[in-house]
Amino acid sequence: LANAGHRVGLIDADIFGFSIPGQMGLGSAGNTVKPTRIDDMILPPVAYGVKVISIGMFLDSNQPVAWRGPMLHRAVAQFLTDVHWGDLDYLLVDLPPGTGDIAISLGQLLPTAKTVVITTPQVAAAEVAERSGSVGLQTGQKVLGVIENLSWLQQIDGSKLELFGSGGGAAVAERLTQLQGGEAVPVLGQIPISIPLREGSDAGEPVVDGAPQDPAAIAIADIAAKLAATPQGLAGKRLRLNL
Repeated sequence: LANAGHRVGLIDADIFGFSIPGQMGLGSAGNTVKPTRIDDMILPPVAYGVKVISIGMFLDSNQPVAWRGPMLHRAVAQFLTDVHWGDLDYLLVDLPPGTGDIAISLGQLLPTAKTVVITTPQVAAAEVAERSGSVGLQTGQKVLGVIENLSWLQQIDGSKLELFGSGGGAAVAERLTQLQGGEAVPVLGQIPISIPLREGSDAGEPVVDGAPQDPAAIAIADIAAKLAATPQGLAGKRLRLNL
């Protein structure tokens, strides 16, 4: 989205399993680029044209975060209200898997947000992803679409080895369409297993920048184009927060 010229913010709301700073080249746990504080506001670091905030930026080591629900809720609320995002076209929030406190808090804080559900082709994972998408629906958030990750491993002969089975993304989309009262939930894309994607994640260089011709990078760019085709712009608007 940022490469296409959009103004993008990214919140790492996976408080227990944060990994966004490392993936975005902002340092590893305990050695990340720190946000700048001006009066009561926090200026988020910028990487690859994306404004980023994560709990990992406030820790001095790779220590675990052991918080209960109220503290998790407060952390997410502060990321939304105390960070100076400026005018954005997209504010993306990376949530932990499952249906825990953070997903519920985000539904309460941002009732007009839309959910993108991530799954893998495996049936067991698809069932978990379906439940995750359902949490947003219960708090009034619509599901924008489904992304299927780890869809296949491309073979030298051009064939696709489906290590985790097939059909999980389509099954989740179909079920969430039913739960959403028949309003279509599309499969936004399928991302193949990719060594450059994994290497870029470890090195802090997104695959869309480091290896844009890789099949995974092409799939991600196509997903971004589909998201951008449906106007979601936040520029000039205030976030509708329920605090």
